[in-house]
Amino acid sequence: MAKRDYYEVLGVSRSANADEIKKAYRQMALKYHPDRNPGNKEAEEQFKEAAEAYEVLSDSEKRQRYDQFGHDGLRGTGQQGFTDINDIFSHFGDIFGGGIFDDVFGSGQRTRRRGPRQEGTPGSDLRIKLTLTLEEIATGVEKKLKVRKQKRCDVCSGTGTRAGSTKTTCPQCNGAGEIRQVSRSMFGQFVNISTCPECDGEGRVIKDPCTTCGGEGRVQGESTIKVNVPAGVSEGNYIPLHGQGNAGRRSGPSGDLLVVIEEEPHSYFTRNGDDIIYDHLVSFPVAALGGEVEIPTLKGKAKLTIDPGTPSGRMLRMRDRGIPHLNGRGSGDQLVRVNVWVPTRLTSREKELLKELGSAEHMTPTEEERRASGRSFFEKMKDAFS
Repeated sequence: MAKRDYYEVLGVSRSANADEIKKAYRQMALKYHPDRNPGNKEAEEQFKEAAEAYEVLSDSEKRQRYDQFGHDGLRGTGQQGFTDINDIFSHFGDIFGGGIFDDVFGSGQRTRRRGPRQEGTPGSDLRIKLTLTLEEIATGVEKKLKVRKQKRCDVCSGTGTRAGSTKTTCPQCNGAGEIRQVSRSMFGQFVNISTCPECDGEGRVIKDPCTTCGGEGRVQGESTIKVNVPAGVSEGNYIPLHGQGNAGRRSGPSGDLLVVIEEEPHSYFTRNGDDIIYDHLVSFPVAALGGEVEIPTLKGKAKLTIDPGTPSGRMLRMRDRGIPHLNGRGSGDQLVRVNVWVPTRLTSREKELLKELGSAEHMTPTEEERRASGRSFFEKMKDAFS
């Protein structure tokens, strides 16, 4: 089943700020909270849906991707939704850990303890631009990219500890990975939960760090990565390479590498969707009498027949000579725009011949032909592509 628009789920506009999004989510969470709707599966699903929407819209980077590409833009970001209610409470401890939820449902009903997070911090995603020619886009290509990024430290195998040493329980949070501060007011009890600054939420600390990476578990380096680009990509498309981004801190999972496609301007082809346009100059005799000309394509040379009486500006279609449809069958076309060449350097003999030709019966347009030439550009293009 298709997912609903996240702004629609929370009932906010696309221009809503962070406070408005958080307020809307708290209201939805209160309405569909499991303690208020025991055994109600529909309410539970709406509770999960609201949490998923809030996770994306409260994160500036995910929100930007979602605004630009919709749900497809979240692929490769780890955004998979929530399947477990406790996972929601754990993920949004700053909202569910106390305060308004304790007031409504009581402090003794459900324990919302997150505990120490999984060891290590995930690495960040990287973005790199890849410029391709139209010929490469038409056939697909494999590229090798050199990427500067944070790599796992080989000395400590990413743990951040010196050989022979181990991590110990954090003395500040006693292994909980979080610090809780409880305050009371006339409105009830408020609990503020924050990540332990000493262990960064892991619950354990390094007493004897690796001298190579300084306890980070990663170092700056360079990697050569292969990427297979399918035929038919366009400017702005991106290819996610999972796990090829920056290494995580202290054995955390690596981020992704996003390869963003750029098109290199072509010397004589212009792309229009999956069609390509080529301007071809022909002499007046060829335009008037017709003939066969040689045309460059993305895959070499090809012959094209010019019909007698072809006017300047006429578009001729060479089917399936364009860009392949991405993730589909078939290809676009190559459109050849015929332009009649007007010579600027003539010999005296050539001038005499043209003057003689100019006085011939069919060399001067009739009044009807003059009126027809004044049609709108739209009508001309409509005929050209018919």
